Amino acid sequence: MQRVVMLADCQSFYATVEKVAHPEYANRPVVVAGDPERRSGIVLAACPIAKSFGVTTAETLGEALAKCPQLVVIRPRMQEYIKVSLHITSIYNSFTDLVEPYSIDEQFLDVTGSLHLYGGDVQALAQAIQHEVKLMTGVYIRIGIGSNKVLAKMACDNYAKKNRSGIYMLQQDDLRNTLWSLPVSSMFMVGRRMTRHLNRIGVHTIGELANTPLAVLRRRWGVNGEVLWRFANGIDFSPVSPSTHQTQKQIGHHMTLPRDYVSLQELKVPLQELSDLVCQRARAKGYMGTTVAVTCRGANFDYPTGFHRQLKLEEATYVSTVVFQTVMKLFHQHWDGLPVRSIGVSLAGLVSDQIVQLSLFNQSEKQLALERTTDLIKARYGETAIMRAVSITDPGQARDRANKIGGHYK
Repeated sequence: MQRVVMLADCQSFYATVEKVAHPEYANRPVVVAGDPERRSGIVLAACPIAKSFGVTTAETLGEALAKCPQLVVIRPRMQEYIKVSLHITSIYNSFTDLVEPYSIDEQFLDVTGSLHLYGGDVQALAQAIQHEVKLMTGVYIRIGIGSNKVLAKMACDNYAKKNRSGIYMLQQDDLRNTLWSLPVSSMFMVGRRMTRHLNRIGVHTIGELANTPLAVLRRRWGVNGEVLWRFANGIDFSPVSPSTHQTQKQIGHHMTLPRDYVSLQELKVPLQELSDLVCQRARAKGYMGTTVAVTCRGANFDYPTGFHRQLKLEEATYVSTVVFQTVMKLFHQHWDGLPVRSIGVSLAGLVSDQIVQLSLFNQSEKQLALERTTDLIKARYGETAIMRAVSITDPGQARDRANKIGGHYK
């Protein structure tokens, strides 16, 4: 039996959640954006009414307001969006147990085993899911359908999002009359740079890519060339797996600084905070890391500077002081002294903390006991209940970060 896979996408997700919470904005153009009070930041989501004025996501708030002065600008509430997303996941799970999150507003569903409940009618099942999500959350979803995840994704992006029903099924045996006529830029995983590369070799449509000899693509782009050829031909064997994102490979955190940091003395503060945060998360998950990595990005966008370096430790750890010392060692070795815009710290090579190599020559056990105590205090009273003294100085970001999720306010 051929698989039936859906990609369900929430229309203007953040903006829709806000419109549900504020019925008075039902017929007004709404965007969710950075900081309305400062008229700064970028547009994270725009409702269909706002889009009708030409407002787009990822443009600056200033640009959006120039297009639509009557725009209602709402500050993001990430905690609420995560809550609604999890609610929608639970709705999908009532239709199938094979649900794989792709992003906060997109999820794959393998409904092959559920079709018999709807007499094998794929459209009826899609409409039932669409109706249930709308009824329970107020969010309108568009559904792309195919025999695999790649076809479902392209069906959603290129067709379901643009038709009246919000549902479209892309048939594997009809790609010549549907998908292949679209420009190659419409294909999943093909961005602007790859579009330029493909155009240079005479490939302008998905159909032309699908019919390009595989050997030509492999010779030019290796395994990525074969991936492009497979996607253009609607070939994808990856399963819809609920556990896809559960395997932890590393624990890290990256932050964009509120201004350009120019001295090592002020950079030490957020680097210490990031080391503390990463180790706190590692302890909570029961993982130690054998490799510490540091990322630094310069402030000049036209002439990018910075580095990404890592160092393998002698033994696994999640002790903040050990990680911070390694971070500073890497920073001393590789920072070019130019202004810094963003930084990141991560622990990789994760191993269970149930297997610990004891050492008679360090004091990490005492330090770990102290850090576990601060973990308990933060878990009970909040992240800012106990902080390092440097975090209340000007370079510190811990207090501001405690109010955010993914860089946006909760």
